[in-house]
Amino acid sequence: MEADIGLIGLAVMGQNLVLNLNDHGYKVVVFNRTVSKADDFLKGAAQGTQVIGVHALKDFFQKLKRPRKVMLMVKAGAAVDALIEESLPFLEAGDILIDGGNSLYLDTERRVKDLEAKGIYFLGVGVSGGEEGARHGPSMMPGGSPAAWPFLKPIFQAISAKAEDGSPCCDWVGEGGAGHYVKMVHNGIEYGDMQLIAEVYQLLRDLRGCTEREIREIFAQWNQGELKSYLIEITTQIFEKRDRDGMLILDNILDVAGQKGTGKWTGINALELGVPVTLIVESVFARYLSSLKEERIEASALYSNPTNKASIEIRSIEAALYASKIVSYAQGFMLMRAAAKEMKWNLNYGTIALLWRGGCIIRSQFLGEIQKAFAQNSFLSSLLLDPFFKEEITRSEKGWRETVAKAVQAGIPVPTLASALTFFDGYRSARLPANLTQAQRDLFGAHTYERVDKPRGQFFHTEWSK
Repeated sequence: MEADIGLIGLAVMGQNLVLNLNDHGYKVVVFNRTVSKADDFLKGAAQGTQVIGVHALKDFFQKLKRPRKVMLMVKAGAAVDALIEESLPFLEAGDILIDGGNSLYLDTERRVKDLEAKGIYFLGVGVSGGEEGARHGPSMMPGGSPAAWPFLKPIFQAISAKAEDGSPCCDWVGEGGAGHYVKMVHNGIEYGDMQLIAEVYQLLRDLRGCTEREIREIFAQWNQGELKSYLIEITTQIFEKRDRDGMLILDNILDVAGQKGTGKWTGINALELGVPVTLIVESVFARYLSSLKEERIEASALYSNPTNKASIEIRSIEAALYASKIVSYAQGFMLMRAAAKEMKWNLNYGTIALLWRGGCIIRSQFLGEIQKAFAQNSFLSSLLLDPFFKEEITRSEKGWRETVAKAVQAGIPVPTLASALTFFDGYRSARLPANLTQAQRDLFGAHTYERVDKPRGQFFHTEWSK
């Protein structure tokens, strides 16, 4: 027994986490089902480190100090369950299994309960930051068996990203599947952020008529102000990279966006919980629409573009992006609040915002303001009700409306910019036309309704045909 922690699954994320652990003085034993991959890793990137490689699971577990701490970095779903079953004969009470992949939070809930019944602790840890983050410091969102956290806290906080004040972007999220749930919402917000930036790129190019150099300079300037974020930063880099033919690589990339499912999971869960996470859902649908490339080409030949292309100020587009981004985060935190109530989790929303300040894909300038909002009011139901974000939305509203209106007039699709604005208008409306919807439901299905002149919770029915 000599290794502090073990890791199974040596794809790029797994390899980089191992090297990160090694850099921080932890001895790691590794195993991969394809043993040649482990051998290649030890002869390559891990050469000269303390990393130990084995060819059999039995040898892997024998190398670990007790309580054994084993991180699984394999594909979410059945592969995780299969690996857990294979590992059980080598585990004993008090040992800890850690799933660092993008597992569905419900699977993590089930695994925590099943393994705790066997005396084994289980953690579901959201890991964000991609390959670079895994190597030099990711944002980590641990949840699962609380008794396991003290054993992993010093390790994970050592290897995680550090915020500007030096605090680790890793802290306990909650029991059961809470860690993987927060990572799922993180990814949903990430989908929304990426789609917002894509829409703004098209507006700068097609409505504003900016050159690629001008677009790069605009994004670089935005990254110095209130829009400063990892995604804005890498977008600037994308506009600097050229292909072998001298063209911008971006212009040679097919306009079809893929996905791995976490954005879809976020949308499904929002529908299940009845939370209007409209922006994230639209960003998922935008990727689906992009995949209809051949149909889009056919439709483009049938329909002419609108000729109304009014000019628009760059600062109006900036305002639209900023305001919509606030709505995206507001919707994400609304969803987490609803899930916490449903699952009986005790989530600390200010702490979650701090976990996202470094290492992760959605790290942004105003995450500190989100933390302040929840510090001032832990029962805050929406960021849109916080004084700081109220002022920011109010300041951005004119440019936001102008941007969406001119995009619609010009026939440029802006599904997330528009859905964010529509959500805001609905959220700020004291009275919506849902009374008509409820009247219709009562007429054709006797679904009843509440009345404005009676207390909430009392329901009535009208015999509409009499």
